[in-house]
Amino acid sequence: MTETSAPDARSYPSDAPTAPALPLLADPNLWADGDRFYLFPTTDGIPEWAATSFRAYSSPDLVHWDDHGVILALGTDVRWVRDRAWAPTIATRSGKYFFYFSADDNIGVAVGDSPTGPFDDIDKPLVASGDFEGRAIDPSTFTDVDGTVYLLWGNEVAHIVPLGEDMVSFDPREVRSWVPTGFREAAWIHRRDGIYYLSWSVNDTRSPDYQVHYASAPSPYGPWSDHGVLLEQAPERDIYATGHHSITNVPGTDEWVIAYHRFAIPDGDGFHREVVFDRLIHRADGSIEPLNPSIGSLRFPLHPPTE
Repeated sequence: MTETSAPDARSYPSDAPTAPALPLLADPNLWADGDRFYLFPTTDGIPEWAATSFRAYSSPDLVHWDDHGVILALGTDVRWVRDRAWAPTIATRSGKYFFYFSADDNIGVAVGDSPTGPFDDIDKPLVASGDFEGRAIDPSTFTDVDGTVYLLWGNEVAHIVPLGEDMVSFDPREVRSWVPTGFREAAWIHRRDGIYYLSWSVNDTRSPDYQVHYASAPSPYGPWSDHGVLLEQAPERDIYATGHHSITNVPGTDEWVIAYHRFAIPDGDGFHREVVFDRLIHRADGSIEPLNPSIGSLRFPLHPPTE
């Protein structure tokens, strides 16, 4: 990774292609692997979020997407639970891919040889409902520079734990729990230039004021310095409920992209959302520039053309 800051989004050409909003998807986990981006979302448009399966999408540029179909189905591939398939995430180790997911207030994990599956479930929850305070939903993973992979999850209370070498277990005595300011759900960690950034969603996903806050720290365990709002609604542009995000680095660059969902424009609500992408800009002082969400989402190419 280079040490320079990402270029200002305003320097990008106005006729560059725009990453489309992806309809009827939510809770996006955007992940870069090699020369492709992968997206693992919740399937939306179903009352009470009663989805029963997970799909995967991939793209070379966040503009043109391939739909890889259902990669894991509750009730068949995952026999211990049947509904409320939410908020998946992924990590890799030793050539294997580990797909973590919410299912009826439990967190499961399945293992595969490709980010698009097929995946084999481990036949039991990794985090069962009631094991820890709060709801067992919204997993995310963070791989530190020393190779340690952390699992985060929680609603109302956030939890973090280093995963075992097998990636499908952890020592419950190592779980650390805390409540970030206003925390509702969707805790996410990324690291840049030795600074760890924690970001999370505040308020209910059905609220127009669903939003993202962030903090920074010298380690993945904190202590966290709260920096307030990172992303929030823009009513003047009919943009509401901007939350449940993920943040990924564009490999080989200091470019960062944030994926999040919002109420679908023009007639969305907490069950009819869409996924969009924006550029995340880290400032020289270590803070992150608050996002000004746009209707059209991020423009490409990631690097402006040179003469």
